[in-house]
Amino acid sequence: MIDYRALVTGIGKMAKTATEQIVGKLRKKAVLRSRDLSAGSGVYRTHLQRLEQQGVIERAGRGLYRLAGVELTEYESYLAAAQLVPQGVICLLSALRFHDLTTQNPFEIWMAIENKSHPPKSETAPLRIHYFSGAAFTEGVEEHKISGVTVRVYSVAKTVADCFKFRNKIGLDVALEALRECRRERRATADEIWRYAEVCRVKNVMRPYLEAVW
Repeated sequence: MIDYRALVTGIGKMAKTATEQIVGKLRKKAVLRSRDLSAGSGVYRTHLQRLEQQGVIERAGRGLYRLAGVELTEYESYLAAAQLVPQGVICLLSALRFHDLTTQNPFEIWMAIENKSHPPKSETAPLRIHYFSGAAFTEGVEEHKISGVTVRVYSVAKTVADCFKFRNKIGLDVALEALRECRRERRATADEIWRYAEVCRVKNVMRPYLEAVW
């Protein structure tokens, strides 16, 4: 583990202050954008480059940094995705995984963005982008604070409805597994799921499965 206090000792006053600011910010938030790290008094992109060369910080994706040597959390990829696309929402398989409603473990982070938005690019946190529009995009969004980062994820009920809407992409078996787990663990009510089935326009599709499970 890097001794950050020892590292900044002996560095020039300006560089020391910049290093302390950068390290301090990354201790509060596991992953940050380069522009957020350089948004401080006397902090410049050159400081980030120098600290990366010294092995103090490391890249967590395009334009993202984290402290080197820090133990990664289970939600590392979610944090990186949330920083890259602040207005995006974790959806479908990734949302199921987040809510522990599936045995699937997707390599990519499945994220919804508003229709006609430009898809982001990421190296460390590969994204699988889906375009949602209207209420299907804005409804059912939860905000979870993880390591100081706000992660936007669709609720359990909304995710189940989304899975039936995108059943041709993720498989009907996955959607049914999510519905059964939701019922078994009492993670949402039938009324909540029915509401989002209407939002996602899959009421007719979901009706027989919902009636069978509930």
